[in-house]
Amino acid sequence: MSGKQDETRSAPEFSRLLAVVSELREKCAWDREQTLADTSRHLIEEAYEAADAITAGNPAEIAEELGDLIVQALFAAVIATETGAQDLAGLLRGAADKLIRRHPHVYAGVDASTVEQVLDQWERIKEGEATKSRHGSSLAKTGHALPSLMRAEKLGEKTRRRGMDWKDAREVLAKVREELEEVERALDAGNDAEAAEEVGDMMLALANVPRFLGRDAEQTLRRSCDKFVARFGEVERLASSRGLDLKDLSPTELEALWQEAKHSVRAGDSRA
Repeated sequence: MSGKQDETRSAPEFSRLLAVVSELREKCAWDREQTLADTSRHLIEEAYEAADAITAGNPAEIAEELGDLIVQALFAAVIATETGAQDLAGLLRGAADKLIRRHPHVYAGVDASTVEQVLDQWERIKEGEATKSRHGSSLAKTGHALPSLMRAEKLGEKTRRRGMDWKDAREVLAKVREELEEVERALDAGNDAEAAEEVGDMMLALANVPRFLGRDAEQTLRRSCDKFVARFGEVERLASSRGLDLKDLSPTELEALWQEAKHSVRAGDSRA
């Protein structure tokens, strides 16, 4: 199906969804009680659930979670327009105008044939839009509302486009080791506050390693969290099967159990 055909079919469905969301805002007791501030939590939850579905790769689940995310975005938009300061049509028009303004290579005949050229152009246009209101660093608003791991990676991407970045992953790791040494010096001096600050610097650098490997920091850490959960579950299973209580085991015994669990989970993955 072509983009134009899909657009034609989608328009009435979008209108129907908007009508349902608006009606629920008027007639549902729970929906009526929600404030604009309340919607932020639901937006974040649905965005993460959509991202998780995309990572899992299940088409039906992806469709459902993207639908939920669109509903939450529309619900927030409906509430935002209730003050009369703006209307939904104006909100949608502004979003479309911004996309057109930031894609002159599509709508205004500007040459940008590579991804890097498109991103550089996008940044220049954003910088021009923000010049009148910006105070201080050009990075001041970069990812400010994002979780810190994602913001750290985004800051690295932005500074790269401005001409400052590490050469490769090994250079980033050298910076991580440098910061780790500073953490240890602060700990040796008994200065926990300084140690915590240096840990933050180390984490900021470490968050930028995945992009040099063609990976996303958030997804990289998410996969490691999932791997840890699977391995710990195997540790619990092994301990239970042997009548062991993890709290009673020595560090050496726990490490041996962990290594056994790692081997078991890895072997199970290879058989899948």
